[in-house]
Amino acid sequence: MLEKRQKMLWKPGTMLYPIPAVLVSCGEYGGVQNIITVAWTGIVCSDPPMCSISIRPGRFSFAMIRRSGEFAVNLTTAAMARAVDWCGVKSGRDLDKFSEMKLTAAPAKHIRAPLVAESPVNLECRVREVRELGSHFLFIAEILAVHADPSYFDARTGFFNLAAAEPLCYCHGHYYRLGKHIGKFGFSVEKKKTRQKAKGKRQK
Repeated sequence: MLEKRQKMLWKPGTMLYPIPAVLVSCGEYGGVQNIITVAWTGIVCSDPPMCSISIRPGRFSFAMIRRSGEFAVNLTTAAMARAVDWCGVKSGRDLDKFSEMKLTAAPAKHIRAPLVAESPVNLECRVREVRELGSHFLFIAEILAVHADPSYFDARTGFFNLAAAEPLCYCHGHYYRLGKHIGKFGFSVEKKKTRQKAKGKRQK
């Protein structure tokens, strides 16, 4: 049994971790384009599928997304960790991040913003609402299309094994790759059903 310890009480802060570290691409494919690293992102609705990103207004990408109303969320992997960190600390005002990090800009289907070809999954997004929250603006966007790398798809089982790409996450100032698999959605209930079924067979 785990020992219960008195927890430290801290002031309010952004201690919701771990979270995904994604590359958000914006601008126009073949034109002025940029990448910004974002950790404050997430799914906010399933029907229609929608996500959100939070960005400071001083960032170079902020004005591009505000003006175009479009962006792409590109999931990242452990192999992309250096590029993810670099794109978060450097400004697109001074550098071409695609070129500097040897990332490949790919055309999207519904938006003008480029996709990051090296990403295992890309989400094309169109902004539906912008909220000024304080230090950051929240962009709420509809997901128009999802691009998935077929190399992680098992045609035999129909399972898309994104974990095999070693997705990158961010935890309190540090990057980590996705850890050990524990169970699928609903496994806690499934185990109970399995035990009950086995018990019923023994009783017969």
